[in-house]
Amino acid sequence: MKQSSGFTLIEVMIVVIVIAVLASIAYPAYTDYVIRSRLTEARTALADMRARMEHYFQDNRTYAGADTAPAPSPCTPPPNLSNLFTYSCNPVPAAGTYTIQAVGNGQVNGFTYTIDQANSRRTTQAPAGWGTAPIACWVVRKGGECQ
Repeated sequence: MKQSSGFTLIEVMIVVIVIAVLASIAYPAYTDYVIRSRLTEARTALADMRARMEHYFQDNRTYAGADTAPAPSPCTPPPNLSNLFTYSCNPVPAAGTYTIQAVGNGQVNGFTYTIDQANSRRTTQAPAGWGTAPIACWVVRKGGECQ
């Protein structure tokens, strides 16, 4: 008798099904993890910009002109950031207030974080599943979990 070697079609199909099931579980978890890691950039940049705004206020006793101050302006995002977020700074001279905003682009599209002179951290926009905006914190996980 001749001994056959190799795999049967059924064995190969079972392996393919097992790999497909594992991939269908792992891929969404991986993409969620990647998005969460990208959100760190905005939170770090906003905290840095807020610290520089407070330093500017200590030197000038006003937030007026912070957005047009010479380099490095407190309203300029830290160097070496990716293009995942667009940052804006809005000092209100008469009220002595400001709001710094980070709007997500690309992979983090749909996220908008803000911080103000009172250190009020808000998520003003979030994708479906990440909580119902506005949220009085910076969302870091699906379900609206905050930092």
